[in-house]
Amino acid sequence: MLVEFWTYSCINCLHTLPYVKAWAEKYSKQGLVVVGIHTPEFPFEGELGNVKKAISDLGIKHPVVLDNNYTIWRSFQNRYWPAHYFVDARGRIRYHHFGEGAYVESEQVIQQLLREANTKDAASAPIDGRGSNG
Repeated sequence: MLVEFWTYSCINCLHTLPYVKAWAEKYSKQGLVVVGIHTPEFPFEGELGNVKKAISDLGIKHPVVLDNNYTIWRSFQNRYWPAHYFVDARGRIRYHHFGEGAYVESEQVIQQLLREANTKDAASAPIDGRGSNG
């Protein structure tokens, strides 16, 4: 599982989004679940209509939870946008990355966790976040 903390007006979150969407598409049939945790930095980002529009405009297909009260944020002891937490099949956080970058390493973690979960055919070609599937 990939748990992604983000907010729609954060430029760094928008830069990581193509990778997250590509991973969700590429690995979902192999067992990867991606959950976006939309935690607003500013009051307008917590308005449901604004979040729904952003999700639609950005073409996000994975589930997104609205965390206006920072409940999930605090349970992860998170402090960053974007933040990616990679959770294994037993529910343990095995890797995390804050901010942009580390896309190759993050994808390698996804592949490793899928292998460990006995998922067959974990693809090995890395994702190009600019829209190409390697």
